[in-house]
Amino acid sequence: MFPIHRNRRLRTTDAMRALVRETVLTPNDFMFPMFIAEGSNVEVPIPSMPGIYRRSVDLTVKEVKELWGLGVKAVNIYVKVDDKLKDNTGKEAWNPNGLMQQAIKAIKDAVPGMVVMPDVALDPYSIYGHDGIVENGEILNDATVDALTRMSVSHADAGADFVAPSDMMDGRVLAIRKALEESGHHNVGIMSYSAKYASSFYGPFRDALDSAPGFGDKKTYQMDYANRIEAIKEALHDVEEGADIVMVKPGIAYLDIVREVKNAVNVPVSVYHVSGEYAMIKAAAERGWLDHDKIMIEQLHCIKRAGADIISTYFAKEAAILLNK
Repeated sequence: MFPIHRNRRLRTTDAMRALVRETVLTPNDFMFPMFIAEGSNVEVPIPSMPGIYRRSVDLTVKEVKELWGLGVKAVNIYVKVDDKLKDNTGKEAWNPNGLMQQAIKAIKDAVPGMVVMPDVALDPYSIYGHDGIVENGEILNDATVDALTRMSVSHADAGADFVAPSDMMDGRVLAIRKALEESGHHNVGIMSYSAKYASSFYGPFRDALDSAPGFGDKKTYQMDYANRIEAIKEALHDVEEGADIVMVKPGIAYLDIVREVKNAVNVPVSVYHVSGEYAMIKAAAERGWLDHDKIMIEQLHCIKRAGADIISTYFAKEAAILLNK
């Protein structure tokens, strides 16, 4: 009761506020999403994501070394596949000499301690731009799961620490876990995109990989953004099937879901601070409407405060540099 309790006593100075701060952000919290291109010495800027590039494997390795030096301990990698290699089976996804497999090996050879989590989904490999195999306009669940298991084992064979299925097919976590066990990859983990919503915040990402759906949308497998309880159900199912980490995607607009999932599961929760959220801050800052660094750090704190154990963010490098100062 006032004046016995004056809450402002704990806000009087920077030192006092730091002393009682509930959420502390460090580079250890971050995972950096990386886009990989064919060739060597290739660096292609992504116009809708200022500061983010598609890089060839050699330049990706250089960037990974810089990230490691800044204290960033994990990367989530995606590949830009040549159109000639795309089909409706996704078979290039488990090519042992494919671009993803080359990238995994190169990163682990250069920085063995870096946690490498390659994306597992068929959209970069699909002539239709969908996350699964298409038949008569339908995205097939079980046939896609079979492909995803082969893809996951191939990533593990290449040296991945985790596989990260982002496809949202039913039953894929259990199938992947069984396939990893049968192939001897007992210590390769699964970070499942458990609550991945059919969101309009993904636009710049699809520019980066040229992976927008060729017909329709992804609403028959990604979640309806109006739903909350469904996210909890999806996360719990994935944990039961063997997910070591569950993810909520997108991030800042879905913090209620992050907290709900964190309260429901007993595994770490990852949050994807997605391309559209990144682009919005960049665009507003370029126009002088927002303070870039202050908004970046505030949003990352908010994501962690909501319950994120890991934040996959395109700001990982910039934020790590700022926090290290």
